[in-house]
Amino acid sequence: MWQSLFGKNAERDNTIFEKLKECSLPRHTAIIMDGNGRWAKLRGLIRTAGHTAGVDTLRNIIKTAVDLKLEALTVYAFSTENWKRPAPEVDFLMTLFYDYLKKEISEMKRDNVRLRFLGRIDELAPRLCQLAHEAVDELKDNTGLTLSVAMNYGGQDELLRAVQKIAAAKKENDREITLEDIEKNLDTAGLPPVDLVIRTSGDLRLSNFLIWQTAYAEFWATEKNWPDFAPEDFAQALYDFSHRERRFGGVEAVKC
Repeated sequence: MWQSLFGKNAERDNTIFEKLKECSLPRHTAIIMDGNGRWAKLRGLIRTAGHTAGVDTLRNIIKTAVDLKLEALTVYAFSTENWKRPAPEVDFLMTLFYDYLKKEISEMKRDNVRLRFLGRIDELAPRLCQLAHEAVDELKDNTGLTLSVAMNYGGQDELLRAVQKIAAAKKENDREITLEDIEKNLDTAGLPPVDLVIRTSGDLRLSNFLIWQTAYAEFWATEKNWPDFAPEDFAQALYDFSHRERRFGGVEAVKC
């Protein structure tokens, strides 16, 4: 299986995938895909070359998640703060997202992937917004991996929007607001809490990503930039997670 997916290099590090067969894997994994620009700079390339290389990495990681039968994978593609980047880079990213999504819909359908988007999708360019909605509808009946793509997304903004929806509904209902009220109004409503957050490129922060959902998540970081993040690295993160003891506010640890 891994040989067919990842070519010659798969056989070299196949041991880590064998180890995963006996592991308890996270229900919901989230990835902060960081370091495309740094990857390009190290190679004397323009930043957009890093974004293009990062798309190939994303494709391989999604394939890995499908083969491992993971329940949910969420990736941070474009934050509300990323609009501050130079306009040519933002325009390139939007075109890259459009081309990638248009090309990958049929592949995701074959892989039984269900797609959803987090964030203010309706504020994106009309053609990208339309394609995103079409893709979600095309894949809505799939029953395998749920792939969530955070686009024009910020964790604080998500919480603000959730509170605004609750406040609007509260005009007709004076009962006390509960944790469940917040959770069902988040972009991730219906998904399990995040078990594992993976971040590439060495930074150790959430960067406004899934603030509510990661309350008890485990973190795993690597110095590798996103384009260099291989399926074997993904498998290693999952393996490390499976050997941790988790604590949910109490004194007793729970094995993953």
